[in-house]
Amino acid sequence: MTLGPVMLDVEGTDLSQEDRELLRHPAVGGVILFSRNYDSPTQLVRLIQDIHGLRDPRLLVAVDQEGGRVQRFRDGFTRLPPIALLGRIYDQDAARAIQLAQKTGWLMAAELRAVDVDISFAPVLDLDHGTSAVIGDRALHKRPETVARLAHAYQYGMQQAGMVATGKHFPGHGGVEADSHHALPVDQRRLEDLEQWDMVSFERMVHFGMAGVMMAHVVFPEVDKWPAGFSRIWIREILRKGLGFQGMVFSDDLHMAAAAVAGDYADRAQLALEAGSDMVLVCNAREGAVQAVEALADYNDPVAHIRLARMHGRHAPNREELRADPRWQQTVAAVQGYDREPMLDMDLE
Repeated sequence: MTLGPVMLDVEGTDLSQEDRELLRHPAVGGVILFSRNYDSPTQLVRLIQDIHGLRDPRLLVAVDQEGGRVQRFRDGFTRLPPIALLGRIYDQDAARAIQLAQKTGWLMAAELRAVDVDISFAPVLDLDHGTSAVIGDRALHKRPETVARLAHAYQYGMQQAGMVATGKHFPGHGGVEADSHHALPVDQRRLEDLEQWDMVSFERMVHFGMAGVMMAHVVFPEVDKWPAGFSRIWIREILRKGLGFQGMVFSDDLHMAAAAVAGDYADRAQLALEAGSDMVLVCNAREGAVQAVEALADYNDPVAHIRLARMHGRHAPNREELRADPRWQQTVAAVQGYDREPMLDMDLE
């Protein structure tokens, strides 16, 4: 059985019978975990083993483990600073910031690979325009060249730990005030302006070999009437043909308010895939997830299967082996150290 185009969530810290039945559906290809799915590293390993045991090839397991406000697993994992701190360090010492970005990417990915999580949806490539509260300190910097340099180092660290990178949210979520979880953001800028600013970090990371991209639920009416994640123009024409991206394209969560413009969950999933996405996320909406997988029961995209296979994590040491490694110990100290530096509390703008 091949893996399907839907990534969904599960209910709790163990798989329910309903979870198991749904995850065996041929339209399902992955699981995204949240804080409610985590109690301890031991429990998490058991849960992921159960998920992987359901299918062959095994389902992709993902999480949002950016650091700062967005870190699903905390107790038993290193507290990761918001990545905006790396941008502030860069303004003072670029070489040190790049080194720390690599260490942070490695640490985040190494701890996840040690419990067999395949991917974290990271790094954030959105620019900090000072406009979007939902992005805010999740962004590396306001300058695209700086974001690209730091993200490249972060990705290199992830790759060393056995995990590929997924940049988000293409073509950029930082220029709008509205939060797509609760409303439909509209960015009135022209394509030419986006190409000179928000898209630069994505373009650079494509050339640096980034494996995955997550789309933004943002409308850019100067380009297309549809939000980018439902737009053939944005995915097939601009991202694929224009930037030459050949990796995996994920939708953002189809449960978000901004996705409602595309209809019910079946329509949202089908429209996103027709636009060019390889995998769609349906989270925190079990009835919607069922609608989507039933509508896509016969969906088959051989190219997407190949892209999805490349997202699986590579072999990694278990938690005990990792924590005994001097590199892990030194990296934890380095990452926790820059989170506590007094200079980072200053207004450096």
